[in-house]
Amino acid sequence: MNARNDALVVGIDIGTSGARAVAMASDGAIAASGAARLSAFSDDHRDPIGWWKAVRAALGDVLAAVDRGVIRAISIDGTSGTMLPVAADGAPLARPMMYNDAVADAAILQAIAAHAPKESAAHGATSGLAKVLTFQSVPGVFRVIHQADWLAGHFTGLYDVSDENNALKTGYDPITRCWPDWLEKTDAHTGLLPEVLPAGEPVATISPAAAEAFGLSREVVVVAGTTDGCASFLATGADRPGDGVSALGTTLTVKVLSDRPLFAPEYGLYSHRIGDMWLAGGASNTGGVVLAAHFSGEQIEALSARIDPASDTGLDYYPLTKPGERFPIADPHLAPRMTPRPEDDAVFLQAIFEGIAGVESLAYDRLTALGGPKLGSIRTVGGGAKNGVWSSIRARKLGVPFLAVRSEEAAAGAARLALMGARQAGIL
Repeated sequence: MNARNDALVVGIDIGTSGARAVAMASDGAIAASGAARLSAFSDDHRDPIGWWKAVRAALGDVLAAVDRGVIRAISIDGTSGTMLPVAADGAPLARPMMYNDAVADAAILQAIAAHAPKESAAHGATSGLAKVLTFQSVPGVFRVIHQADWLAGHFTGLYDVSDENNALKTGYDPITRCWPDWLEKTDAHTGLLPEVLPAGEPVATISPAAAEAFGLSREVVVVAGTTDGCASFLATGADRPGDGVSALGTTLTVKVLSDRPLFAPEYGLYSHRIGDMWLAGGASNTGGVVLAAHFSGEQIEALSARIDPASDTGLDYYPLTKPGERFPIADPHLAPRMTPRPEDDAVFLQAIFEGIAGVESLAYDRLTALGGPKLGSIRTVGGGAKNGVWSSIRARKLGVPFLAVRSEEAAAGAARLALMGARQAGIL
C-alpha cells in the first residue's frame, strides 16, 4: 500500500453511553465523524455485544462519508479498568466489570495490598488486577482482557493483546515494560494476562473477515490503543513536555505531559507511558460542582458579564462543597474556605472563579514539585472552558499561554495513535 496525500486513519472511542469514531488526515484534520448510543442496542451498558454494535454503527457513519480505500489504520480507546474474561475466539464468558465496579472479595484486596508496590496503579477495589483475580476462575477462560482489547480483537481476531495504558491498573510496570514478578504473589494466573504493546504500536493487519465486513483493504493496520482519559488528552493536540490540559467539568482535573514518570500514591498519582513521554495528572474535588451549588447556569452567565477579570477580589477561597480533598492537597478532612461571602453575588462568583484557578495553579506546581516539567502551556476542555471571564482569570493566575484545543473527542486521540502506528508501519 503506497502512502497518498488523501490517506486517512480511524480512531474509535467507547464510553459508558456510546461510541464515537473519527477519520483523520495525516495533518490531524478530522475528515468525518460518527456516533452511536449504547441504549440503541442494549439496555445494559455492561453488554459487550451492545458495545460492538455501537462501535460498528459509529464506524459505519464514518466510512459512509469517506473513501474506504484510503483508510490506513485503526485504533481504539476504552474505559480504563473495564474488563471481561473471554474464550480463545473472543466470546465473553461472564458479564464484564466496568471501570467503577468494585470487587468486594476481601481476600483479593488484601493480596493486592500486601504485594503490589505502593506506587502501582493496581491498588483498590476497582483496579484491573482485582478484576483479573475475580475472573480467572471462570470455566474455560482464555484471557482476561480490557474493553479496548476486546473491541480491537474484532478487527484482528486476536484476543490476547493489550496496550501499556489499559494494562497499568492491571499491574503492568510501564518503566520495565513488563508484567512484574510480584503479580504471581497475589495468586494471579499470569498466563491469562494479555501481551502488552506500547500505545501507538502496530498490532496486526486487519483480519480478512473484518476487512470484508467493513469494505476495507486487507492491508489496514490495527494499532494498539489507550484509555479514554489518555485519548482525551491526546485529542487536544498536546504533544510536548510541559503541555498541560485542564478539564473544567464537575470536578477539576489537570494533566501534564512529562519527560519522566511521576508516581505519588499519596495523591493517587501515577503515569501513563505514551511513546517516550509520560502523562501524569490528578483530580481535585473543586470545580463546577461548587458553582452549581450556588448558581444556575443562567445566573453564572449574567453575573460573569459584571466581572472585571483583570481585577482581584483579594479573597483567598479554596472552593469545596464539603470537607475533603484529593489533589493538589491530599487531606480527607480539608475544610472548604469560602468566607467571607460578599454581598454582591458577582464578587462572590469571581472569588469562586479565582479560588478554583488558584487550586489549578497549585495542582500544576505540585506536579512540577513531584518531578514533572515546568508548565509551559494549557489547553482547556469541559464546560468551564466556554466562560471567557473565567478563562481570563485563569490566564492571569497561571501565567502561561492558553492554546486552542484541536478536539475534545477522545476518538481523535485514538486517531492520533493510529497515525503513529501507520507511520511506524511505513504506510503513511
